[in-house]
Amino acid sequence: MADNQNVTLSLPRGLLRQVKRLAADRETSVSALMTEALARLADEDRRYSAAKKRALTAMKSARSLGTAGRPSWARDDLHER
Repeated sequence: MADNQNVTLSLPRGLLRQVKRLAADRETSVSALMTEALARLADEDRRYSAAKKRALTAMKSARSLGTAGRPSWARDDLHER
């Protein structure tokens, strides 16, 4: 048996009715729907954090543009008006 822990949620009545109906339509339980949704949310957050870490690492090891983060030109200098 899975090591589950019970929690108490406070949901708006209308939302709870919708979720119960959805669970019945899918022949599952509200708990199973919540578990699936929360697992998906946690996985998305984990993947976002990993992608952010990779991007920051790539930025740190990127080739220098020689500006030290301060360009010597102004936007208007680059675009004739």
